[in-house]
Amino acid sequence: MSVEESTARTTPRKRHPRGLPALWGTEMWERFSYYGMRAILVLYLVAPSSRGGLGLPPTTAAGIFGVYGGLVNLLAVPGGWLADRLWGAHRTVLGGGLVIAAGHCALALPLAAAGTYLGLLLIAVGTGLLKPNISTMLGGLYDVPGAPAAHGTARRDAGFSLFYLGINIGAFAAPLVTGWLGERVDWHAGFGAAAVGMLLGLTVYLRGSRQLRPAGPPPRTRATTHQLQRAAAWAGCAVGAVAAVVAVVVAAGLGALAGVLYALSALTLVVPALYFVAMFRAPGLDAVDRSRLRAYIWIFLAATVFWMIAEQGGSLISLFAQRHIDRALFGWQIPTGWFQSAGPLYGMLLAGVFAALWLRLGHRQPSTAAKFALGLAGLGVATLLMAGAGLAASDGRRASPLWLLAAFLVQVLAELCLSPTGLSVTTRLAPHRFAGQIMSLWFLSVAAGSALSAQVVRLSDILPYDVYFAVLGAAALLCAAAVALARSSLRRLMRGVS
Repeated sequence: MSVEESTARTTPRKRHPRGLPALWGTEMWERFSYYGMRAILVLYLVAPSSRGGLGLPPTTAAGIFGVYGGLVNLLAVPGGWLADRLWGAHRTVLGGGLVIAAGHCALALPLAAAGTYLGLLLIAVGTGLLKPNISTMLGGLYDVPGAPAAHGTARRDAGFSLFYLGINIGAFAAPLVTGWLGERVDWHAGFGAAAVGMLLGLTVYLRGSRQLRPAGPPPRTRATTHQLQRAAAWAGCAVGAVAAVVAVVVAAGLGALAGVLYALSALTLVVPALYFVAMFRAPGLDAVDRSRLRAYIWIFLAATVFWMIAEQGGSLISLFAQRHIDRALFGWQIPTGWFQSAGPLYGMLLAGVFAALWLRLGHRQPSTAAKFALGLAGLGVATLLMAGAGLAASDGRRASPLWLLAAFLVQVLAELCLSPTGLSVTTRLAPHRFAGQIMSLWFLSVAAGSALSAQVVRLSDILPYDVYFAVLGAAALLCAAAVALARSSLRRLMRGVS
């Protein structure tokens, strides 16, 4: 027996749960499929039919991208409910993975617009089922009865760090593969690579299912027949409302696609508003709970503005890169989709630096409001860099790719200030009885921001790129200033949560 084997047997507390590699591989390949498809989606939507695309106007393509992103995050809410009250996390993740794979396969087939929209809908539904529950299963691996005692906070945090490293690896590698295949070979070949990624993720998940089942047991409290009927009624109301808006828009002569985009954008904004109303009307909340919920409204709005601008990195900025960035390198043209790998690469390099920085600062680190202000200000600077790129390309020349790489770097720095802080403060502000539901609101802030971006990008039809990005950058800086000025008021509302 080697020294290493002996040590592993005598000190089990140094090991992670056996199911961790399966979840790590599943999430890495699922993110590979998700970000690989996103890297070429808008490029495919605007490509002329002679090049195998759908030939849509740029703002329509960016709108589809935004609504799709909103729907993915919106559906995470019922996805979590179905796992908690009906199927359990294990079955929900497996079902979600199968639906995602079906969606990518639909995109990989040359089925024109019908296959594209069906594929996007299936991927959104499947991701809503998988995304919130695979993280729950990872936490469950460390709570399984009989797990080593050292599977506690430190080991759990290390496990989640490895998990998110897998996410970034998948997000980094995917555009390099799908971008080259989609732009150099065939769009459907790129989508096919994303489908293969999801199928590999499913294979990893099924091979490790024996170790994963204890982490995703059936729900302890199943939904009653009345609760299922009420959920079905709410879903029916949502579908009916979407259909009504589409009918009105079609009657106004704007077309069915525009109607769907307007309806889904509105739904994504209405749902979080209803969530807040329901929580404020719930009996049993004390003054502290209500004060903290009021504080969270402002945090939610600030996060929505952040995601409204940040989510355009995969849509309008990708189209800008294709048409106005100099992509020549030693006589070879860099695929546009490759720029989408910059953000995950920066994230892998910088996430640990930020985590170490906050730990080192300890009680001297900035407050939640200050971190949000820094995040919004950083996003404003990143967007102003894009305005500089637009100005450099305004005379018909192509701007240097350094503009784009610098903008993505600053945006990632901004996101590292705001996003982890938002997740953390969400858990700390939540009234005990709404701990799970208020976490859903964080997903809904991303959904609302994505949906708003689908409408805001329409301004790029009437504004040149430099002016458009300058307006967005100024808006982010104004929001940052507002949050910074309101930090004392927010601190009072948060009642002891810094």
